[in-house]
Amino acid sequence: MGAWLIRGVWMGLLHGAVQAGVVAVNVRSPEASSSVRVIAFGLVVVVALLWGALDAWRGMDGRGLCWFFAALVAGPLAGVLGVLGTGLLVDQTGTESLWPALTGGAAFTALVVLVSAAIGMGVGNLLPQPDESHQP
Repeated sequence: MGAWLIRGVWMGLLHGAVQAGVVAVNVRSPEASSSVRVIAFGLVVVVALLWGALDAWRGMDGRGLCWFFAALVAGPLAGVLGVLGTGLLVDQTGTESLWPALTGGAAFTALVVLVSAAIGMGVGNLLPQPDESHQP
Protein backbone atom coordinates (compact mmCIF):
# COMPACT_ATOMS: atom_id res chain seq x y z
CA MET A 1 0.00 0.00 0.00
CA GLY A 2 1.31 3.42 -0.92
CA ALA A 3 2.46 5.82 1.75
CA TRP A 4 0.03 8.44 0.39
CA LEU A 5 -2.89 6.05 0.80
CA ILE A 6 -1.99 5.25 4.40
CA ARG A 7 -1.67 8.93 5.27
CA GLY A 8 -4.83 9.84 3.40
CA VAL A 9 -6.96 7.13 4.97
CA TRP A 10 -5.78 7.86 8.51
CA MET A 11 -6.18 11.62 8.14
CA GLY A 12 -9.63 11.09 6.58
CA LEU A 13 -10.64 8.78 9.43
CA LEU A 14 -9.40 11.27 12.00
CA HIS A 15 -11.14 14.25 10.46
CA GLY A 16 -14.38 12.34 9.86
CA ALA A 17 -14.45 11.20 13.49
CA VAL A 18 -13.69 14.72 14.66
CA GLN A 19 -16.55 16.12 12.55
CA ALA A 20 -19.05 13.65 14.00
CA GLY A 21 -17.73 14.27 17.51
CA VAL A 22 -18.05 18.04 17.21
CA VAL A 23 -21.65 17.71 15.98
CA ALA A 24 -22.45 15.33 18.85
CA VAL A 25 -21.05 17.78 21.41
CA ASN A 26 -22.88 20.65 19.74
CA VAL A 27 -26.21 18.81 20.01
CA ARG A 28 -25.75 17.69 23.60
CA SER A 29 -23.93 20.71 25.01
CA PRO A 30 -24.18 23.81 22.80
CA GLU A 31 -22.30 26.03 25.24
CA ALA A 32 -19.17 23.88 24.90
CA SER A 33 -19.26 23.60 21.12
CA SER A 34 -16.96 26.52 20.30
CA SER A 35 -14.09 25.32 22.46
CA VAL A 36 -14.51 21.71 21.33
CA ARG A 37 -14.49 22.82 17.68
CA VAL A 38 -11.17 24.64 18.15
CA ILE A 39 -9.61 21.71 20.01
CA ALA A 40 -10.81 19.22 17.40
CA PHE A 41 -9.52 21.33 14.52
CA GLY A 42 -6.21 21.73 16.34
CA LEU A 43 -5.95 17.96 16.74
CA VAL A 44 -6.22 17.41 12.98
CA VAL A 45 -3.69 20.16 12.28
CA VAL A 46 -1.19 18.90 14.87
CA VAL A 47 -1.34 15.31 13.59
CA ALA A 48 -0.67 16.43 10.01
CA LEU A 49 2.10 18.79 11.19
CA LEU A 50 3.85 16.10 13.20
CA TRP A 51 3.50 13.45 10.50
CA GLY A 52 4.82 15.83 7.83
CA ALA A 53 7.73 16.82 10.06
CA LEU A 54 8.52 13.17 10.71
CA ASP A 55 8.53 12.41 6.98
CA ALA A 56 10.93 15.29 6.31
CA TRP A 57 13.12 14.43 9.27
CA ARG A 58 13.41 10.83 8.07
CA GLY A 59 14.25 12.08 4.56
CA MET A 60 11.32 10.38 2.83
CA ASP A 61 11.59 10.64 -0.95
CA GLY A 62 8.68 12.32 -2.71
CA ARG A 63 7.06 13.45 0.51
CA GLY A 64 5.45 16.53 -1.04
CA LEU A 65 3.66 14.54 -3.72
CA CYS A 66 2.80 11.87 -1.17
CA TRP A 67 1.04 14.43 1.03
CA PHE A 68 -0.68 15.98 -1.99
CA PHE A 69 -2.28 12.65 -2.88
CA ALA A 70 -2.99 11.94 0.80
CA ALA A 71 -4.90 15.21 1.05
CA LEU A 72 -6.92 14.30 -2.04
CA VAL A 73 -7.90 11.01 -0.38
CA ALA A 74 -8.50 12.49 3.08
CA GLY A 75 -10.93 15.18 1.90
CA PRO A 76 -13.71 13.06 0.38
CA LEU A 77 -13.20 10.26 2.91
CA ALA A 78 -13.61 12.67 5.81
CA GLY A 79 -16.72 14.12 4.19
CA VAL A 80 -18.37 10.74 3.77
CA LEU A 81 -17.39 9.55 7.23
CA GLY A 82 -18.50 12.81 8.84
CA VAL A 83 -21.97 12.56 7.26
CA LEU A 84 -22.19 8.84 8.04
CA GLY A 85 -21.09 9.30 11.66
CA THR A 86 -23.43 12.22 12.17
CA GLY A 87 -26.34 10.34 10.65
CA LEU A 88 -25.76 7.19 12.66
CA LEU A 89 -24.70 8.60 16.00
CA VAL A 90 -26.21 12.06 16.36
CA ASP A 91 -29.29 12.84 14.33
CA GLN A 92 -31.17 11.91 11.18
CA THR A 93 -28.66 13.45 8.78
CA GLY A 94 -29.40 12.03 5.35
CA THR A 95 -27.89 11.87 1.91
CA GLU A 96 -28.79 15.52 1.26
CA SER A 97 -25.77 16.43 3.40
CA LEU A 98 -23.43 14.30 1.35
CA TRP A 99 -23.04 16.66 -1.63
CA PRO A 100 -21.88 19.67 0.45
CA ALA A 101 -19.53 17.37 2.38
CA LEU A 102 -18.01 16.04 -0.86
CA THR A 103 -17.48 19.48 -2.36
CA GLY A 104 -16.77 22.28 0.09
CA GLY A 105 -16.07 20.08 3.08
CA ALA A 106 -13.70 17.82 1.16
CA ALA A 107 -11.83 20.80 -0.29
CA PHE A 108 -11.45 22.33 3.15
CA THR A 109 -10.20 19.08 4.66
CA ALA A 110 -7.74 18.54 1.81
CA LEU A 111 -6.43 22.07 2.22
CA VAL A 112 -6.04 21.71 5.99
CA VAL A 113 -4.17 18.42 5.62
CA LEU A 114 -1.95 19.66 2.80
CA VAL A 115 -1.02 23.00 4.38
CA SER A 116 -0.43 21.47 7.81
CA ALA A 117 1.75 18.72 6.39
CA ALA A 118 3.67 21.23 4.25
CA ILE A 119 4.42 23.37 7.29
CA GLY A 120 5.43 20.23 9.17
CA MET A 121 7.74 19.22 6.32
CA GLY A 122 9.32 22.68 6.41
CA VAL A 123 9.93 22.32 10.14
CA GLY A 124 11.20 18.76 9.68
CA ASN A 125 13.73 19.95 7.11
CA LEU A 126 15.17 22.33 9.71
CA LEU A 127 15.72 19.55 12.25
CA PRO A 128 19.06 17.73 12.26
CA GLN A 129 18.84 14.53 10.24
CA PRO A 130 19.22 11.22 12.07
CA ASP A 131 22.78 9.96 11.90
CA GLU A 132 22.64 6.60 10.16
CA SER A 133 26.35 5.82 10.61
CA HIS A 134 25.87 4.86 14.28
CA GLN A 135 23.03 2.42 13.77
CA PRO A 136 23.82 -1.30 14.11
